[in-house]
Amino acid sequence: MGRIPCCEKDTVKRGQWTPEEDNKLSSYIAQHGTRNWRLIPKNAGLQRCGKSCRLRWTNYLCPDLKHGQFSDAEEQTIVKLHSVVGNRYKPIPIHLMASIVF
Repeated sequence: MGRIPCCEKDTVKRGQWTPEEDNKLSSYIAQHGTRNWRLIPKNAGLQRCGKSCRLRWTNYLCPDLKHGQFSDAEEQTIVKLHSVVGNRYKPIPIHLMASIVF
């Protein structure tokens, strides 16, 4: 007993995302939101797995995602937190996200 597969593995496109796919995903999410990742590829007209769409959105396309280098203040915060919590990664981004005003 396990979870039902989210997609047919033989019909799913793999590999690099095209700009057209990025546009389809971004425009669909802008209109409908991110409620059900299993349905998003089908409804957006993508031949991708729901997990692939979710990862693409959260790691590359999300407008809240900061691209580029850390500011000096952010870098000092990271160094200070690392000296306190060590190599435990999770508390560091949580602290950085808490300091961002949306």
